[in-house]
Amino acid sequence: MHSLLVDNNWPFVIQTRSPLVLRDMDIIKKGKDCSVGFSIPTANDEIRKKFEPRAPSIIERVNALEELHRCGIRTYAMIAPILPGAMTIMNLLDGKVDFVYVDRLNYSHADAVYKKFALNEYQTGDYFQMVGQDIRAQCIRMKIDCNVLFGQ
Repeated sequence: MHSLLVDNNWPFVIQTRSPLVLRDMDIIKKGKDCSVGFSIPTANDEIRKKFEPRAPSIIERVNALEELHRCGIRTYAMIAPILPGAMTIMNLLDGKVDFVYVDRLNYSHADAVYKKFALNEYQTGDYFQMVGQDIRAQCIRMKIDCNVLFGQ
């Protein structure tokens, strides 16, 4: 698929949770206008295990972003949905991403996980606003473009 896009000089964006995207690095590097992003909702891998038990670890995702970025590929992080531990993500991402998107939890599928682990305080509009503003401020200090996709 990627080679079809590259061969025709079509722009493309890849968003994933999986470092397996690195297998296509040789094709992606040939892309005229491409970006690769990872969904990274928290810096806390214990929280990740509760919400995304089958997904790759946070550090695996960050390491993949770093490798892509080092090879000159435009990279981004999608901090969504904001989960507990998201406020320290930018410490992991500095120097590894060109831009960041931030979004709140927009579905009720995770309600049971919040309840099961007594994390309801992290599911409020106030919490999402606070974290979104904090991440935006960190991005400004790090000179990383940031788009908070809610309540601006």
